[in-house]
Amino acid sequence: MLKYSHNQGIGRIIDANLNRVKEGLRVCEEITRFILGHRLLTASFKQARHKVDRAARMLQGAGNLLKARDSVSDVGRKNARNELYRRDAADIFRANLQRVKESARVLEEFAKLTDIKAALIFKDLRYRIYEIEKRSFKKIAALSDPGQKGLRKKAAK
Repeated sequence: MLKYSHNQGIGRIIDANLNRVKEGLRVCEEITRFILGHRLLTASFKQARHKVDRAARMLQGAGNLLKARDSVSDVGRKNARNELYRRDAADIFRANLQRVKESARVLEEFAKLTDIKAALIFKDLRYRIYEIEKRSFKKIAALSDPGQKGLRKKAAK
């Protein structure tokens, strides 16, 4: 027997991925703002977050997404082992950028069920993120600090 109706399940998918894409964008924005001090990259991430908000409002039933949320009994709630360890700010940035790209793709696909214009916005967002990733690559790579590797493990001993 299914625990959630078809529409509830789709609502949960959209809700989770809207949260994930916005959270990931915010993490990347904070790194470009407070660590890199890069005005243009920071603005790019901020604009992307606002674009997600605009597209989310277009989705049919967007106001009901919160009703579909069931984070307490989410079977995917537990962290994978590799999610609990980050080497440095560059690693955090890359992990969150990957999360953003994946979530944008999920939103693009599921938005096709309710609003093709929203789906196209999510598709455009995904391609913008690819470009931001390319523009930020060298700057983020400079954040990798070989001296930080294993620091967390040593501190835990």
